Amino acid sequence: MTDRFLIKGLKVYGEQKVIKHGAVLVENGKIAEIFTNEEHQKFCEKETYQFSANSHLIPGFIDMHIHGCSGTDVMDATKESLEIICETLPKEGTTSFLATTMSKSNEDIENAILNIKDFQKSTYSGAEILGTNLEGPFISSKKAGAQDIDNIQPPNIKLFQKWNELSEKNIRLVTLAPEEDNAIELIKFLHQNKIIASIGHSNASFEEAISAIDAHCIYATHLFNAMSPINQRSPGCAIACLLHDDVFCELIADNIHIHPAMLYLAQRLKGYDRLVLVTDSMRAKCMNDGTYDLGGKEVIVKNNRAALSDGTLAGSVLKMIDGFKNVQNNLQCTIENLIKMTSTNPAKILSLLDQKGTIAKGKDADLVVLDESYDVVFTICRGKIAYQKD
Repeated sequence: MTDRFLIKGLKVYGEQKVIKHGAVLVENGKIAEIFTNEEHQKFCEKETYQFSANSHLIPGFIDMHIHGCSGTDVMDATKESLEIICETLPKEGTTSFLATTMSKSNEDIENAILNIKDFQKSTYSGAEILGTNLEGPFISSKKAGAQDIDNIQPPNIKLFQKWNELSEKNIRLVTLAPEEDNAIELIKFLHQNKIIASIGHSNASFEEAISAIDAHCIYATHLFNAMSPINQRSPGCAIACLLHDDVFCELIADNIHIHPAMLYLAQRLKGYDRLVLVTDSMRAKCMNDGTYDLGGKEVIVKNNRAALSDGTLAGSVLKMIDGFKNVQNNLQCTIENLIKMTSTNPAKILSLLDQKGTIAKGKDADLVVLDESYDVVFTICRGKIAYQKD
């Protein structure tokens, strides 16, 4: 395959409008041109991929929160595990992601961070790693979820600085509990260093969450899950995140982590411009039902539900395209609004909107073709075909 090819005949969901029977020219990893039907009929390109008029060309999904899939996990801290993750994700339409760690020993976290950094410097195919998502250890033991309580520790700026230096300043997002000692100081430090601070695994009160948001904690890790509950006299941190216009809220739309009514509530309060769909998937994704490891804990996977023996949810086995479909079914929303939640909003919060998140001339050629049933049939990562359905 050359570094130049044409995709044509389908609906192109461009940054400004949808082009029916449109075409996109990919060259040297970038979107070189976007054509209307009349324009591409006159355009001859040796390598051309023709799709039906009922197909959809959309920007590649950006998964901000994923631990693993296909029997592998970021915390394995091996090149082989990251290779498998990168090669698997295009099948579900994901073209880039944040490699997500979790609460383990300092040594385990450091090994994972170093492995991500070294892997990013190597030549690899498939989905692109955009950086590290540090989920823990600066969280609340009261809302640990499936994270190891023994490895949870108070927010620590010096320790974080060490980890960020090890990563060569590649940590992009940090989940923390703002009610813990020194959390506000860490939030301010993260903001000063252009790193996203996120409320998550937190038992914060409404007031504590608002204080964190005022300190520029403007993201919420898997909204509603592992958070202080909503109560009429004690609203909790989820309500603070929903009511504050600046906060982006993550949602795991697998119809397991949150009821469709909560998805609807989040959409009504945040609109589509502040919601981000993620998978939070673990190594059991793309595998059979069975028992798997997550951060040293035994996770039982059955009927698409991943949980500890006591029933606590432990990540998911969700694929991004299935989250896309679930939201469409539950909210009856347009593809344009789904694109916001899966591509544009993640690019925006990561300050990458000039490179990714929409289909526009000059941006990275991270593209996905969906058929009329919204199944992934063709995925391009950085201008290379990473998946083609048989």
